[in-house]
Amino acid sequence: MDAKLENVDAVFLDLDGTIYLGGELIPGALEFLQRCDDQGVKRYFLSNNSSKSVKQYQEKLSSLNIPCEKNEILLSTHDLLSWLAKNNITKTWAIATQGMREMMEEAGISTRDENPQYVVLGYDTEIDYEKISTASIHMHRGVPLVASHPDMVCPSPDGGLPDVGAYLAMLKVTTGKDPVHISGKPNPGMIMHKIEELGLDPARCAMVGDRLYTDMEMAIRAGCVSVLVLSGEATLADLDSSGKSVDVVVNSVDELLR
Repeated sequence: MDAKLENVDAVFLDLDGTIYLGGELIPGALEFLQRCDDQGVKRYFLSNNSSKSVKQYQEKLSSLNIPCEKNEILLSTHDLLSWLAKNNITKTWAIATQGMREMMEEAGISTRDENPQYVVLGYDTEIDYEKISTASIHMHRGVPLVASHPDMVCPSPDGGLPDVGAYLAMLKVTTGKDPVHISGKPNPGMIMHKIEELGLDPARCAMVGDRLYTDMEMAIRAGCVSVLVLSGEATLADLDSSGKSVDVVVNSVDELLR
């Protein structure tokens, strides 16, 4: 497989570091998305970033001149909600943004319960001491922790910013506890439920992303074509030291489907 991605029916695209970086489009991203449409390749947007709701992602993509439907956006929050539902969890204390809390509450899950079944940790860009301290108190009382995704940093033009993985390290030091479950990439379910819904062959789907331990690991686990872009977090040195076998490596999405 090369950058032309021949015999690929759908591409699943990470967002931050792949399509845009911070508030700026990756050069050539719009032209790449147009090539997807011109060649009949379905495209879906994936993000482990649980700080925003689907509506907020739609608005951000629209502001970057990228139209998309709600069902074309797959978030780690969706994977988390699925896990909570399977485990009959309706009462939580959430370290989460207003957007993530709204998605949880729309699904019938409380986010400020005084007697929660679980502490939920998302990528909270609105984090404050009350959220952290209350979560710590619940965890010291034996309430288990679940996280939306494992990313250590969120890429930005100014360097990596603290993400859920960094918050997990803080809670580990504070409480001595690890999460009982982490949703989102690299769990293959994040991508497989959509592939199965579409009736596609995973081997004819490509996962395009900038992270080795989430995007590429999920692609490998799901049996999809793994496409690493060097426009975000990972470098060639990171790839060499990781020992991972990636199908395609490009500088950015600008090189794909040409």
